[in-house]
Amino acid sequence: MEGTNPDASDFFSDVEEAFEEETGATLDIEFVPWGAAHDQFVNAIAGGTTPDVAEVGTTWTPEFADAGALADLSDLVSEDTREGYEENLMESGTYDDAVYGVPWYAGVRAFLYRTDVFEEAGLEEPTTWDEIIEVGEGLKEHDPDTIPFPVPAAQHMVTPFIWGAGGEVATGEGDSWTSGLDSPESEEGIQFYADLAVEHDLSTPTASTWDEADVQDAFAQGDTPMIINGSWTPDTIIDANPDLEGNIGAFPIPGPDGGLSPSFLGGSHMNVFETAENPELAWGFVEMMTTGEFAQRWGEESGYFPATTELLDDLQESEDPLVAPFAEQMNEAGASMPVTPEWGQVEGAQILPSMLQSVLGDSEDVDSAAQDAADEMNEIFGQ
Repeated sequence: MEGTNPDASDFFSDVEEAFEEETGATLDIEFVPWGAAHDQFVNAIAGGTTPDVAEVGTTWTPEFADAGALADLSDLVSEDTREGYEENLMESGTYDDAVYGVPWYAGVRAFLYRTDVFEEAGLEEPTTWDEIIEVGEGLKEHDPDTIPFPVPAAQHMVTPFIWGAGGEVATGEGDSWTSGLDSPESEEGIQFYADLAVEHDLSTPTASTWDEADVQDAFAQGDTPMIINGSWTPDTIIDANPDLEGNIGAFPIPGPDGGLSPSFLGGSHMNVFETAENPELAWGFVEMMTTGEFAQRWGEESGYFPATTELLDDLQESEDPLVAPFAEQMNEAGASMPVTPEWGQVEGAQILPSMLQSVLGDSEDVDSAAQDAADEMNEIFGQ
């Protein structure tokens, strides 16, 4: 799927060639934007036009498995293999004790910042929430025209602060899920995130409508010196803006009083659909993509992290200042969204972004907006 990741056309050309050499079969690879992919899958499932194999977002696998659209891969993925994958990725690929998604790659969000701007302003990486505010105010004092820290109405931007404050997006007991957005802890995290814009004036009203690509562009263009963005984005930014090489750093998302706030540990699974005409051939493609040469090469070229714990541990010891902080965030404070078939509907309904838009636009206070969002989420959960 396409988004803020680097161009992958050369990589997949080589995959097509290698797969044909190995199997005699040809691949027809289609690229779909992340923003349109979920609805396209849903429509394909309803219409019986699903692909043989697909990259599926980790939060969507339970939904599609529950719909009966995915093939059970349990007999093909050994227990030893499962234990070697990052726990959150393997858990989200498992539904009703059956494996439907094989972890392909992982990604996490943390802070990116302009090291040269911080140095000019005499600032250091913040290690608490109060220090995030202090650094933002220092950046504004250094350059009144800058956007110190854009605050978009984005799900994966606010969840670290919900989790960091001790809240939960939702809690599960058995197959039953209940929204946690209206808890005091969750509301504290939402309030802090929103206040970075509405109280401390570190953002702009326009930024509330930005998506992650907009945030990345603003950073690359020098409009903002500090953002939260994905572990896969630094290479893309530097490739397009070579003058930024050596002037970008990263640090994990701080906790309120130190430590780390959890950040969504996502990525993608490789999944075989029930409609695959040749399941063995489909599984062969999954194996090619998730193990060996092409799995390693994908990580190197895409900027995404491998899905295995062994390789993730190695990356945390990396001397690359744009790798180790993200690996630390992933290993020490990675979190997952609710593993339930309904979660795709929650994301499709844009519940968290709509809640944030209400708060950032000053049409609702946090308590009211969080309660409305929790009610809408619980309706989807069947509560």
